[in-house]
Amino acid sequence: MAIDRQIRRLTTILAADAVGYSRLVGSDEEGTLDRLRDLRKDLIDPAITAHRGRIVKTTGDGLLAEFASVVDAVRTAINVQRALAGRNADLAPDKRIEFRIGINVGDVVVEEDGDLMGDAVNVAARLEGIAEPGGICLSSAAYDQVRGKIVSRRKIAAATN
Repeated sequence: MAIDRQIRRLTTILAADAVGYSRLVGSDEEGTLDRLRDLRKDLIDPAITAHRGRIVKTTGDGLLAEFASVVDAVRTAINVQRALAGRNADLAPDKRIEFRIGINVGDVVVEEDGDLMGDAVNVAARLEGIAEPGGICLSSAAYDQVRGKIVSRRKIAAATN
C-alpha cells in the first residue's frame, strides 16, 4: 500500500484580479503599476492581514489568499471592495482600478513552498472571473458558511457548483 505524501487541508481561497488591467497598463504603465503597488501596500495586504489571511501568491494584476475562516475572507473582500469604490469615486472611469473577487472553500494540496493547488483554487479563480467589476462571487459552499453571519448592503453573488 502506497502512502500519499501530499499535505492537504480544508481552507478558504480568495482570488482577486484587476479588471481591465491590460487596458490600464497599455494607456499608462508606470502610473497603473504605481497605483496597484499603493493599493496593495495601503489597502489590500493590510485587509488580508487584519482578517487573519495570508497571501499565497501574486500576479501582475491579481492575487490568491488563504483564510481559515470563510467569514474572514468575505469580510476582507467586502472591506476591500468598499474602500476601492471610495478611492475610485473621484477618478475618471478609464483610470479606475476595480477588482473582481471569487471565494471558495475546499480541500487543497499544500506545496513545499506554501503554494496551494487543486480544484478548490481553480473554482475560486473561475468565480473571480465571473464576478462583476467591484463585486464578489461566492461558491455555494462558501455562501452556506456565511449566510446569516455577515450583514452587508453590498451585493454578494452566490454561484452554484
